[in-house]
Amino acid sequence: MSTTIPKTSSALQTLLRADFTTQWRNRRSVILVLLVPVLILISWKGLVKTFGGPFVISNCITVGLVAIGLMGYSIAIARDRDKGVFQRLRVAPVPTWSIMVSRLMVQLAMILLLTIVSFYVAYKEDNIILTNSGYALGILASIIGGALYLGLGQMIVGLVKNSETVNSTTRLIYFAFIMVGMFGQFGSYEKVKTIVHWSPYGTVKNLISASLNPVTWTNDTTMCLLATIAYALVFAIIGIKGFRWNSR
Repeated sequence: MSTTIPKTSSALQTLLRADFTTQWRNRRSVILVLLVPVLILISWKGLVKTFGGPFVISNCITVGLVAIGLMGYSIAIARDRDKGVFQRLRVAPVPTWSIMVSRLMVQLAMILLLTIVSFYVAYKEDNIILTNSGYALGILASIIGGALYLGLGQMIVGLVKNSETVNSTTRLIYFAFIMVGMFGQFGSYEKVKTIVHWSPYGTVKNLISASLNPVTWTNDTTMCLLATIAYALVFAIIGIKGFRWNSR
């Protein structure tokens, strides 16, 4: 009696179908992820004339990316690990790497959805119109920024084994990022502004803002790009090395 091992491509397609189905069934969480950036876009309409459309959109997208990486990815991974989902998948005839690639592909789709919805609401509610290159580079910058927060989420589930602790930790970090990132940049202290500027929130926000309006790209933006990639790599490496497939 022979055993037929499915092709890697077929296994990955099956995993993707299952993960997207799970995401669809949890569409309330998707709505919540999109709701906060949309509300910010609408409530910050008066800031468009003062700070410009790219500034407002970049803040909204960055807030959404934080939610995807922390509130979405890390909590879902911790929950499934605690329920033994990964243990069951590991005994299936599929490559181990395909399990995580499937999860990351779902999050990539969420990043694209977040970015497109932000562009649409900005156009409809705030009358913000970007160039074609601005839209294209903005999507690319959002993916790079999303990689940072997915890496941060991976680091959290790699260092913290208990799902409840992961839940509380991500919520605390999410709140801290939003408070420090969004309001710290409006402060009057230059040292605080500098810290916020080079924090994960600041580098992603500045990268996306300059990408939405390519003519404003400077050497500082390039440094923000390099810092964002460095953050993502460090977070991912720590998270992958420390990750365990079970919570015990």
